Amino acid sequence: MSTVAELLRRAGQLPVDGARREGEILLGHCLQKSRTWLYTWPDSEVAPETESRFAELLAERRRGVPIAYLTGRREFWSMELAVNSHTLIPRPETETLVHWALDLELPADSAVLDLGTGSGAIALALARERPAWRVTAVDTSPQALAVAKGNSQRAGLDRVRFLESDWYGALAGERFDLIVSNPPYVAAGDPHLAAGDLRFEPSSALVAGRDGLADLAQIVAGATAHLNEVGWLLLEHGCEQGEPVRRMLQEARFTRVGTRSDLAGLERVSGGCRDVE
Repeated sequence: MSTVAELLRRAGQLPVDGARREGEILLGHCLQKSRTWLYTWPDSEVAPETESRFAELLAERRRGVPIAYLTGRREFWSMELAVNSHTLIPRPETETLVHWALDLELPADSAVLDLGTGSGAIALALARERPAWRVTAVDTSPQALAVAKGNSQRAGLDRVRFLESDWYGALAGERFDLIVSNPPYVAAGDPHLAAGDLRFEPSSALVAGRDGLADLAQIVAGATAHLNEVGWLLLEHGCEQGEPVRRMLQEARFTRVGTRSDLAGLERVSGGCRDVE
């Protein structure tokens, strides 16, 4: 039988940056042990069936499958969320949207809508930070909603309401103090779709028409009918889409329109307010 140290040396041959770290994640996942355990017990022998499973995961990683899909987990806002091929992998830049939402001066019991919730990352982060907010999360994919519901239960956030809906389709007559969304915003034919993790993520959650703006435009167009007075709309978008999204918001008569950048300094989230006229 191979030891922990021997298996980690094999992982170091992965053709990726941080190969050793990824090997630790995958082996820890197979053994259900922490990174600290791996370093404390490097001479521990690994059962043949576990070694075989580890070899399978390494092969999948060499093929490019995202490590989050291999482990079925991704951290977001200090929560460990389940993910699979029906959901996007939550990314750190999306926390920019969460920070902005939490900075807003909203009613203590605000009604909040997360459009295209995927794994539930945004909705659950907001519900955890604002227990009195009434959070609704929708997605057109029943498989993604199943993942999001499971994440809400594990996080003890069962009060979040999940609905299957094509954007506002199942929300007739409902209004909210805040609408947030990380919608598809990649242009069809974008070369990035054929590289990296995007090759394995659901295209329906990535691609939005020829210019990547179709879903953003649809969300902006329908927002006014679903926002309370002095309600806010915050949208994640591509790093080169800030200007057209701000223009959409202004043309829809939103005020206080602006954009926030992520930690890399790239324009990432734009939003505006439906003020009282």
